[in-house]
Amino acid sequence: MQCFPIRWVRGAALVAVCSVLAACQLPKSGPNKSEILAGSVKNGGNAFVVEVDDRVARATSKVHQFGFSSSFTSAQSLTADTVRPGDVLGLTIWENVDDGLLSGDISSATSLNDVQVDADGFIFVPYAGRVRASGNTPEQLRQIITEKLQDQTPDPQVEVRRAAGDGATVSLTGSIGSAGIYPIELPTRTLSGMLSRAGGVSVGSDIAVVTLLRGNQKGTVWYDDLFSNPKLDVALRGGDRILVEADSRSYIALGATGGQSRVAFDTQDLSALEALAQVGGLLPLSSDPTGIFVLRKERQDIARSVMGRSDLQGDQRMIYLLNLTAPNGLFIARDFVIRDDDTIYVTEAPYAQWTKSISLISGGLTPLANVATLTGN
Repeated sequence: MQCFPIRWVRGAALVAVCSVLAACQLPKSGPNKSEILAGSVKNGGNAFVVEVDDRVARATSKVHQFGFSSSFTSAQSLTADTVRPGDVLGLTIWENVDDGLLSGDISSATSLNDVQVDADGFIFVPYAGRVRASGNTPEQLRQIITEKLQDQTPDPQVEVRRAAGDGATVSLTGSIGSAGIYPIELPTRTLSGMLSRAGGVSVGSDIAVVTLLRGNQKGTVWYDDLFSNPKLDVALRGGDRILVEADSRSYIALGATGGQSRVAFDTQDLSALEALAQVGGLLPLSSDPTGIFVLRKERQDIARSVMGRSDLQGDQRMIYLLNLTAPNGLFIARDFVIRDDDTIYVTEAPYAQWTKSISLISGGLTPLANVATLTGN
């Protein structure tokens, strides 16, 4: 039996490994940097690939801002004790005679509880008839009833108590301390006051979103903005609906990162650097810091600004390239804003594939077995 020098055997194994590697591709987390660049519009693809610099970071920093329309912000606060249709009133009438119109032998006072203001704004008071209550304060209504009764009983004394009813309530639902229907009272005439009355928000205040619905109108603000911008703390109206939710925005992280998943925003404004940190950062032995891509369907106006072209129509597929090793690369990544539904993809470094190749030769298994193991064949 003929024996061959060990160097010949190793050389033959290396040739075999290289032949197998040439015939198949080693497993990887996705396309590499050059493969993505090859799919750009410039190279016949259907997406614009743009390397992010300070100009691009500024042009893409426009994000949708929450806020209320002028119809909300210009509305004046309601007078807390104004009676409205649907309110429930309590009346007590004292008569200065032993045998009064309403009072009996035992007491000179007569109580009328749970008197509801009808849809037209009226209530019925014995011997006073239908009395318009809507639009009056309890004091004004007291004077009206007194005037109507004093012609029939001497010196009547009237007390009017208001308990908010259907006409002056607001419903609160969602991530709120105590969901329910609450009356508009003096401390709860504004949005922040009503939220406080319901126990505040039950999610992080920095990611809580408050939506106010009034008829066909709708407005949304960040919970924290109610306190930083008093103009947003709008006056409430009967029938308003308030919904509190956690921020629903998210992005997808893929490739050579510490975690691959759909990730919820944990702050109102999220930068690319913060998003990478949120998923565990780059992998020191496999991530390519020069090949971090952000895939996005960009609005027409922003795409035109980024590309310097006025002929682009509609939303555009954009791929933004971040190079952390470039001068100011980390600052640019810190300034580049991540938006809802973005995809962040980190490519593998070229040496990561080379390391896999070396492991086929230097590993404990035979070269061909190592290839089969890594390629799944």
